[in-house]
Amino acid sequence: MAELTVTHRYPVPPEKVFDAWLDPALARRFLFTAPGSEVVRCDIDPRPGGRFTIVDRRDDMGEMSGDIEHVGVYLEIDRPRRLVFTFAVPRFDPTETRVTVEIAPEGDGCRLTLTHADVPVDWVEQDREGWTMILGALARVLS
Repeated sequence: MAELTVTHRYPVPPEKVFDAWLDPALARRFLFTAPGSEVVRCDIDPRPGGRFTIVDRRDDMGEMSGDIEHVGVYLEIDRPRRLVFTFAVPRFDPTETRVTVEIAPEGDGCRLTLTHADVPVDWVEQDREGWTMILGALARVLS
């Protein structure tokens, strides 16, 4: 298993970035989406022990076509600094991994550092690209 880290700077307060992860109306616009896909389900129970399920429908994407379910459980919610959750995409791998999102004030905005642990080695680069895309989409949602 491996670990990967990605960062992104946002020109908005930490609270705004943090809250987007737990607000279904915002999360469905950036979490686990791909170009040309549509989130058809976004259930978020934002409390420690609460679960999330986000289903992204992808058409015309070869083996990635169809409904892709992303699931997890919130382990830690410390607004606006830290969010920790389990994460799995059962369609592709039953492995449950751990994601830590840390948000720190920086100048007139904040810096988000996302660490994804327990990632199967074969998935590291694909997951790094995916998280980078997600953090970029979050920037567009917040602008």
